[in-house]
Amino acid sequence: MTHAPTPPAEPEAAGPLRLQPVNAGVFSVHGRDGAHLGNLKQIGSRWKFKAVGHDAARQVEPGGGPLTAGHNAVFSEPDAAAVNAVLAPLLL
Repeated sequence: MTHAPTPPAEPEAAGPLRLQPVNAGVFSVHGRDGAHLGNLKQIGSRWKFKAVGHDAARQVEPGGGPLTAGHNAVFSEPDAAAVNAVLAPLLL
């Protein structure tokens, strides 16, 4: 029996933000602590960041949360390094 070679693991992104695939057109964006901070959504040929926060009653606030200032940031692809370069400074 022949086994296909295992592809190398992708390196961890340099920065606190991690992308997790949801489906072909959406990646969720999480902080180092696992908190959901938003989504990267494919809109046409671009990828837009959509910030997500929660109010005191834990209801979702679209455009809210610690990355509000990055809401609608545009990316050419779902690349963790690019997302970290643009959005991670907003966490400070």
